[in-house]
Amino acid sequence: MKYYFSTTMAVPFDDAIIKVVDELKKEGFGVLTDIDVKATLKNKLDVDFRKYRILGACNPLFAFKALQIENKVGTMLPCNVVVQEIDGGKVEVSAIDPAASMQAIGNEELRAIGNQVQAKLQKVIDSL
Repeated sequence: MKYYFSTTMAVPFDDAIIKVVDELKKEGFGVLTDIDVKATLKNKLDVDFRKYRILGACNPLFAFKALQIENKVGTMLPCNVVVQEIDGGKVEVSAIDPAASMQAIGNEELRAIGNQVQAKLQKVIDSL
């Protein structure tokens, strides 16, 4: 099973970040974490890496429902969205498929929530 879905954008990297965050908000997600992998690798390892950010997106309503069903599901939250620079000056945006990750738990109630979150994240990716 594929564990993510993605799209490619022909926009500057910083514009892509803004667009992704805006589209996430439209679907009820906030960004809890924003990890700048390029800066972290430069700081920690003194290596150069492409622009690569990991946005930890959370839809509070669905997170709350999932936590009520399974108290360890927080190990799989938030839903990560990766924005990375790729060849040709393009930007790829990839989002975790929460239905795939919830399937690993084997709880039908969580699977239903995962499917709902999957639809919202797919809508975000499709809108880019």
